[in-house]
Amino acid sequence: MDKLYIVIPAYNEEENIETVVREWYNIIVKVNGQSRIVIIDDGSKDSTYLKLKNLQKDLPQLTAITKSNSGHGATVLYGYHYALDHGADYIFQTDSDRQTVAGDFFQFWEAREQYEAQIGYRKKRKDGNNRVFVSKILRLTLFLYFGLWITDANTPFRLVNRNIMDKLIPQIPADYNLTNVLLTVLLEKSKVKMRYLQITFRPRQGGVSSINMKSIFKIGKKAIGDFIILRKAIKK
Repeated sequence: MDKLYIVIPAYNEEENIETVVREWYNIIVKVNGQSRIVIIDDGSKDSTYLKLKNLQKDLPQLTAITKSNSGHGATVLYGYHYALDHGADYIFQTDSDRQTVAGDFFQFWEAREQYEAQIGYRKKRKDGNNRVFVSKILRLTLFLYFGLWITDANTPFRLVNRNIMDKLIPQIPADYNLTNVLLTVLLEKSKVKMRYLQITFRPRQGGVSSINMKSIFKIGKKAIGDFIILRKAIKK
């Protein structure tokens, strides 16, 4: 029986969190009783974690975790480590803003034995021109630094098997801002059997994004420095 862990970071998502949990909980119980949905509260200042604790009382396959704020990338990485430490055979990651659709999941799950990694791609982003622009810049940057033209490197909708995660996750720094971007680069460089599959991607369904252009430029500036260091490490 394949044990699936769905990893979802959350920060100040009190408006969305119950709907998110219930949507993805319906998925996890259909997979099997050994699988888990793990929500990691990244030091929210609202009632996100309180709502998660209350939901956990009635949903036995939900695990709610809270920690000090460290940003999206570090929280995703925390979730990946948690899933590996608890015996996950497959790890799926998505976000808590309800831009992705749970109904898209099973086309990934049904093909899990054919691919070592599957990543969703967003043909049309509906979360603002700023993010579309950043995605294009990111694609160009990854090409310049790593020689990879990646369909969608940062999509929060990905399924990876344990064997691959075990090999690649230790290569990602603990405080890294763009965990999924680097994971995609490592997957591509490792020549694993993978595919990109188009997914539904909606506008944010409530709440306020913690990411703005100021924070994007700050993350981007640090990422370029990290890319230089990581490019050398990957070549080794």
